[in-house]
Amino acid sequence: MQPRWGYIVTAMVTPFDQNNAVDFAEAVALAKWLLANGSDALVINGTTGESPTTSPKEKAALVKVIVEAIGAEKVIAGVGGNNTAEVIEAAHDAKAAGAGALLAVVPYYNKPSQEGLYQHFKTVASATDLPVMLYNVPARTITNLEPATVVRLAADCPTIVAIKEASANLQQVGEILRQTPESFDVYSGDDGTILSLLALGGCGLVSVISHVIGPELQAVHQAWFAGKQAEAAEIFLRTLPVAKTMFSVPSPAPTKQALRALGKNVGPVRLPLVDCNAQESEAILGVLRGHGLLV
Repeated sequence: MQPRWGYIVTAMVTPFDQNNAVDFAEAVALAKWLLANGSDALVINGTTGESPTTSPKEKAALVKVIVEAIGAEKVIAGVGGNNTAEVIEAAHDAKAAGAGALLAVVPYYNKPSQEGLYQHFKTVASATDLPVMLYNVPARTITNLEPATVVRLAADCPTIVAIKEASANLQQVGEILRQTPESFDVYSGDDGTILSLLALGGCGLVSVISHVIGPELQAVHQAWFAGKQAEAAEIFLRTLPVAKTMFSVPSPAPTKQALRALGKNVGPVRLPLVDCNAQESEAILGVLRGHGLLV
């Protein structure tokens, strides 16, 4: 039985036009293309979607047009932040726009304690009836959401039903899986460690590189859950150069460069991020060619 959002959830980039405005038509086209190419569901307005530099109005409008195009059950809206009251407002906006679920990242910069994290997520979850996926990415947030806190939240908050675990700490992943109910979905948030997470009992991947190799990542999971572990490993190992390249400079600049090379009009990144320079772009294109994605 597949997890509630399937095996591959793509953290989708936000397309911008030549004037650096959100390109809603291109976003809808990209969402449909991703679902036809390996993705089971999408995170909209996540970090890969440049959420720090899109406005609440843009975020809500983006969720609305994509829900209208592909259905609420396939749309997880990023609402994370480091101000609990604002996160609750974002959650209400996302529900009003039609989102089927929410992704909430660990609050960054202000470095809350584990009790602070528990109270933050519990308060957010209590303010919505939508399913909530926690997002732990200490490389970006500084603070780690420890397994004991995840276990408390899973037990105490009925709407908290999953986690995107991007700590790359497999012992931590194991502790979460050991102590949470089977119904609690543990997704990898790290493209380079998906096979290890599956081996521990995880259910899938919230991915960036699925923008360009979605079918292969889907094949990894299909093979794994069909009991073909050696085949899954063989496919996964082929994805590693792509994963390394897509994070060679701050994301999502490499992903947008790759998508433009594949004919997707996703536009530039917004400041303070910058697009890949000529050398970085050529390295990305070289990996795409080596992978057979470009001639």
